[in-house]
Amino acid sequence: MSKLITGIFTSRARAEQAVDELMRSGFAPEDVSLLMSESTQGREFAVKRSTKAPEGAATGATIGGVLGAVAAGLAAVGTITVPGLALVAAGPVVAALAGLGVGAAAGGLTGALLGLGIPEHEAKFYAKEIEKGGILVGVYAHSDRVESARDILNAAGADKVTKG
Repeated sequence: MSKLITGIFTSRARAEQAVDELMRSGFAPEDVSLLMSESTQGREFAVKRSTKAPEGAATGATIGGVLGAVAAGLAAVGTITVPGLALVAAGPVVAALAGLGVGAAAGGLTGALLGLGIPEHEAKFYAKEIEKGGILVGVYAHSDRVESARDILNAAGADKVTKG
């Protein structure tokens, strides 16, 4: 059985480092999730448009190289709205949050995080951090890989990593 191991990051660079290292360590892209506010997505992942084809091509190549695995995850982004906060989610957490439905909406972001199996004290902390601009990175890990997932998130500079 897989457990969701999560960490909160204050910058795109740290979140990207964590995702890249998870991939290098053998975690499958479909097991990695991101959760952030729409304003954070706009600030941290905005793409500047160009009207010149060569510059546009260069921009596209740069984005592909810079975002790495994070961009791959964001290609499948879904937007989930909970009262008072619009969230952007990528990865398996999208389906999990969508499946929570009205119950998660009634409890706001904290309720949604609780529904994902995150302990209440951690869910409250994460909700505040996401509202302040943090990026939640999560990975589903089997019991033999939980410690590895935690170590990777900590090494990338997560402010808090779930116990799992």
